[in-house]
Amino acid sequence: MSDPIIRDCENYVVLEPSKNEQFLTADETLIWLEKWLNKLEFMPKDLQNKSSKKEAAKRLLDTACNLEINPGFTVEWYAVRTSRPDY
Repeated sequence: MSDPIIRDCENYVVLEPSKNEQFLTADETLIWLEKWLNKLEFMPKDLQNKSSKKEAAKRLLDTACNLEINPGFTVEWYAVRTSRPDY
């Protein structure tokens, strides 16, 4: 089970093979995950009971940090904290 503090994070770094890392907000990360879920031929068993791709993406964001799209092609996401300098 993921650490509950992760749910408080507002930013994620997402990694795709052969691409540069991207920093996204939580909402952008959900959209990014939905996009990848739409590319799957079969949903993972633990996501099959979700009513929508959006619900499946939320589940992934709360419980996982990677998704195998094809054998040898995995996308990853990690919660990150960003700080702003004090002015």
